[in-house]
Amino acid sequence: MKKTTTQKMALFAENAGYRQNEYLLILSPHEELRKKIQAIKNEFYEKYRSPNAKWGKPIVTLVKFTQLEMMEDRVVNRLKTVAMGFRPIKVELKDFGAYPSHTIYINVTTKEPIRNLVKEIKPWQKWLKLNDDNKPHFLDEPHLGISWKLKPWQYEEAWKEYAQKSFTGRFIADSMLLLKRQRSDMPYQIAGRFAFQDLPVCTKQGELFA
Repeated sequence: MKKTTTQKMALFAENAGYRQNEYLLILSPHEELRKKIQAIKNEFYEKYRSPNAKWGKPIVTLVKFTQLEMMEDRVVNRLKTVAMGFRPIKVELKDFGAYPSHTIYINVTTKEPIRNLVKEIKPWQKWLKLNDDNKPHFLDEPHLGISWKLKPWQYEEAWKEYAQKSFTGRFIADSMLLLKRQRSDMPYQIAGRFAFQDLPVCTKQGELFA
């Protein structure tokens, strides 16, 4: 199969030893709500000793991907295009859910606007794909993680508790953030912020290529 220009560039850079980064594209709650959720995560860590509860940030993830740093500007331009044409999202959070037997999260009840945003990003996925072994992972079921990669005993004990707990929260996502890190043991840094502007297609294209 004939390789695209993007694939050829990625292959050349990979062979040349160019730096790769792990990326997350996210929605982030406002500071007050982040602190409220982080307190829940800290309490979870103290009780069940799950590191992801303490160190994982209170975010709604849209896409996870690995890409060469030399491709970052192109990725940023594509994400800027998507954000220009999208309107701010009202995100409602309520109570807790689980993925047996490894993850406990806060439910996002306003899923459709977030799913629609992910759909807008998917046509640009060739820019997020490093190679066939490193394809972007799109999260079509929006949620806000409390902890993940739980051991069976952690999950079973914690879910008995959190299945009965209640929680409510809401925020307006007026932008999406691109986070990056070079290795999984490093903290994420902000690589870009993309404001939702709800502009007509012709306007956003004109701004992008002006």
